[in-house]
Amino acid sequence: MKRSLILIMAATVALSGCNWLKSLGKKDNVEPPTPLTEFTPTTQVDRVWSEGIGSGAGDSGARLAPGSADGRLYAASVDGTIEAFDAATGRTIWQQRLGKRTGGWFWWRRGENSLRWSGGPSVAGDMILVGSLDGQLYALNTQDGKERWNAQMTSEVIAAPAFADGLVVVRTNDGRLAGLNAADGTRKWVFDQSVPALSLRGNSAPLIANGVVYDGFDNGRVVAVRLQDGVELWSQILSSGEGRTEVERLQDIDGNLVSDGNSLFAAGYRGQVAALALDSGRPLWQRDLSSYVGAAVSGNTVVIVDADGNVWAFDRETGVNLWKQDQLKYRWLSAPAIQGKYVAVGDIEGFVHWLTLDEGKFAARERISKKPIEGAPLVVDGTLFVEDAKGHIGAYRARQ
Repeated sequence: MKRSLILIMAATVALSGCNWLKSLGKKDNVEPPTPLTEFTPTTQVDRVWSEGIGSGAGDSGARLAPGSADGRLYAASVDGTIEAFDAATGRTIWQQRLGKRTGGWFWWRRGENSLRWSGGPSVAGDMILVGSLDGQLYALNTQDGKERWNAQMTSEVIAAPAFADGLVVVRTNDGRLAGLNAADGTRKWVFDQSVPALSLRGNSAPLIANGVVYDGFDNGRVVAVRLQDGVELWSQILSSGEGRTEVERLQDIDGNLVSDGNSLFAAGYRGQVAALALDSGRPLWQRDLSSYVGAAVSGNTVVIVDADGNVWAFDRETGVNLWKQDQLKYRWLSAPAIQGKYVAVGDIEGFVHWLTLDEGKFAARERISKKPIEGAPLVVDGTLFVEDAKGHIGAYRARQ
């Protein structure tokens, strides 16, 4: 297993108050990152702009990534900063600092406005949704970042919230999904799943489609619940959690789920990547592959990054393997994103790699910083937005 599970228990409990295996964000590779090799670029990538957002996710282990709507990009930082940018130019439209950092590299004063953003931001109409390490969910105005309402959840929120049909759905680190009234944050329902004694740091963000909420859990299950009341519709196991020890039985589904409107694509750690029928959870195809960052889908291609850093492409309909790129092994890749004819992934050293979608060959490479890119890149109107762990944000366009 390439992802080290030797963690600092005391520091983790102090930060999150959850399972001791939830890491502080430090990674210790069994294998060193594969050295990058030179290649002849086949496309030109232009950096449109670059900016920064506070101190980013820092060492919180949260995979913070920007959200976007109506020509704006929204980003948050674990130090309490949230900012709106013009997506075309990177110009700051507004900035709010909802928290104070005091006393050292790690600790924040708790109390009013002591917010450590870790989940989101998500954008829903004229509302921004963002969660914190302290288990708080805030709804803010997109116009100026002012608070609309806040709700105290049962545990930290490290996955982006979702919104549909007047309800906000939030995943918390203790294995719960909660449905809240989008108008005032009052709780409408809670769906609970058991959390194993040991689990990886990370949560799958809820996905809403056609009145149903889909999510992956630390017990290796993908679950569908009804949006209006949280009633379970189906459950499918992707990772069985077999083994002699707790470590061998790790079975998280931490990567985000994606859908093409008919099927749901999910991947489990020490489990499988699968295409599931949206209405029943019935497996349409399955392949043995371990992943903790999720998938991307475009046309007839599903792209997965496995736990070792290999990038795979599968036929969306049949699951047949189309190609595999193994020259980024052990580079702690982010989730993939599709930008036109290319697949983009970030790595532990701040590089962004563009691979051809049809063959998986290297097409371009840029470096945003020397810090890890852990959040999933975001593509909006042909522009790729990338945020590293220290809050550096870059906007890139690949010439198609």
